[in-house]
Amino acid sequence: MPKPGALAICQHGFEELLLREMGSLGLGPGPSGPGWATCESGDVGRSAFTHLGLEAPDLVSGAGVNELAQRLEEAFSSGIRGERIEGPWPCFFDGRQEAVGLGRRVASVEKAFHTLLRRKLGRVERLSRPDRPRIGPARGFFVWFTDFGEAYASCSALMNGQRRMADDDAAPSRSYLKVEEAYGLVGAEPVPGESVCDLGAAPGGWSYSAAKRGARVVAVDNGPLKGGALGNPLVEHRQADAFGFRPEAGAAFDWLFCDMLEDPRRILTSIVRPWLSEGWCRRFIINLKFGRVDPVELLAELRGGDSAFARFGTGVRITHLYHDREELTVTGMTK
Repeated sequence: MPKPGALAICQHGFEELLLREMGSLGLGPGPSGPGWATCESGDVGRSAFTHLGLEAPDLVSGAGVNELAQRLEEAFSSGIRGERIEGPWPCFFDGRQEAVGLGRRVASVEKAFHTLLRRKLGRVERLSRPDRPRIGPARGFFVWFTDFGEAYASCSALMNGQRRMADDDAAPSRSYLKVEEAYGLVGAEPVPGESVCDLGAAPGGWSYSAAKRGARVVAVDNGPLKGGALGNPLVEHRQADAFGFRPEAGAAFDWLFCDMLEDPRRILTSIVRPWLSEGWCRRFIINLKFGRVDPVELLAELRGGDSAFARFGTGVRITHLYHDREELTVTGMTK
C-alpha cells in the first residue's frame, strides 16, 4: 500500500464529513477509520475538520507492546537521521478515543518506546516532552493508534489548534468552552480596556468569558443571562434582537462574538456581512450551526471569494473545534 501524504485526525463521529471535505479540497481522501482518515496530499492544514495532521506517516504494526515499541523506535530514529536535536521536542502518543482499553495499550507502548530510546539516544530522550504543540507545523514524534496492533507515526505534524479546555463553575453554559478554545486560534483574547459585543448572548457563557478577563461587554439577547454573566458589573445586558443591533454612529467594538441557534446563512447575511464590511468590530469569533445545512457546501461558501470573510476579513480560520458539535467556528480580523 503506498505511503499516504498525511493522516488527518478528527473528532470521532465526523469522519465522513472529513472525507467529503478532503474530496472538495482535492486532497485525495484514502483509507479511514473512527476518528481518522488518510489522504494523498499533505496539505491538511486547509481542512476545518482536521485536528491534527501527521505528514507522510509510516504505518507501524506489531503483535504486542514490545514489538510495537521497537518498530516505533526504528521509525523515529530513521525519521531524525542526520538531524541534531539540541532542545525540547514534542513526543505525542494517542489513539482512537472510543476503543475500550486502547488508551492503556497506547500508554504501555509509549513507556516501552521511551525505555528503548533512552538506551539508544539518552540525551535525545531526556529532551522529549509529552506536551502537544498548540498550533502550526511541529517537528518531533507523533504517533496515532488506529487499533491495538497498528499505528501511524511521523516526525512532522501540523496542529490546527483544537484542544480541550477546563470548565468554570461560574460559566453559565457549556458554550463557554468554545470561546475559550477559540482564543488560541485567534492568538489573542479580550483584555481590560477592550470592548466586546456578544450577539445572541444568553445565557451568557461567552460574555462571562470576556468579562472575567476584564473586558467590557454588551450582551445582546432577549433571553436572560445566568451564572457569572448575571449582574456582572462588566456586562451590560441589552434586551434586544441581535439581528437588528448596531453600534452607535462612529463607534466600533474590539471584538464581535456570535453564537446563535440560527440558520448560518441568515447570520452570514444579516450579521457577518454588515459587521465586517462596515468595520464595526476589530476581531471576531463566530459560531455557525450546520445541523440543518450541508456542512461541506457551507464550507465552500465560507471559503468562496465573494464571502464576507474573504472580502472583509484577514487571518480568517474556519475550524471544527474540540468543543464544537454540529457547528463550525470562524475567527479572524477585519481588514
